[in-house]
Amino acid sequence: MQHHIEQLKEIATQVRRDVLRMVYGAQSGHPGGPLGCAELFVALYFKVLHHRAGDFSMDGVGEDLFFLSNGHLSAGWYSVLARSGYFDLGELSTFRAINSRLQGHPATKEGLPGIRVASGSLGQGLSVACGAALAKKLNDDKHLVYCLMGDGELQEGQNWEAAMFAAGRQVDNLIGIVDYNGQQIDGPVKEVMPLGDLKAKWSAFGWDVLEMNGNIMEEVLEVLSKAREACGKKKPVMILMKTDMGHGVDFMMGTHEWHGKAPKEEEFAKAISQLPETLGDY
Repeated sequence: MQHHIEQLKEIATQVRRDVLRMVYGAQSGHPGGPLGCAELFVALYFKVLHHRAGDFSMDGVGEDLFFLSNGHLSAGWYSVLARSGYFDLGELSTFRAINSRLQGHPATKEGLPGIRVASGSLGQGLSVACGAALAKKLNDDKHLVYCLMGDGELQEGQNWEAAMFAAGRQVDNLIGIVDYNGQQIDGPVKEVMPLGDLKAKWSAFGWDVLEMNGNIMEEVLEVLSKAREACGKKKPVMILMKTDMGHGVDFMMGTHEWHGKAPKEEEFAKAISQLPETLGDY
């Protein structure tokens, strides 16, 4: 089902409510990243991806694939998966509970629809996406593979091996996305390990590089469309997506302090009051 921009914005607001309620309910989790990436998750699953929510298969033949490399953003992904029909919305209430299918980092053992690989050990997702994209090319499957990574995650060397591989093998059905919010769990990225000029780096590695503001739905849709159009031209595509960590909640925005901390009762009440209920809470 295709949605108009205003509907997508309403879904993104509700996803942010879901994220806060899930992390608060568990008193554990990572609210900052998924709040910042709500527009991207919603744009992908409600507008861009060619996918089959009600007929999930691990091999993903004949559909686009999405891999979440920065698996600590799981609350946002789970919300969008549930709201796009992969599993019952009420299951969101089991986030991070013992024996839940909604583990803190996505896992495959529990058999949650929509999850094709365990993630959260940072730096591995792009390699997995390269393999999946190459398999589609070998099998003459014309669909695309998407992979979301964190900017701090790029401090892991495996990403750059994958970058070389994708360009060297002309894996041109692959779209990488970096959540470029400048924050990681230990502080600002530039203080932990500066990344330098990421656009120049990815370009030098042989990728077609696009940039966007990930908190403006119109821009997200426009650049994702350009990325699809850029595929099939012998280069993988990378989108550098500027976001605010904690976007939508004023006291959580732009700081690493809410990377991996659950709000207490008063903080939760203040945060949830800034996000109107648009689709109905789970």
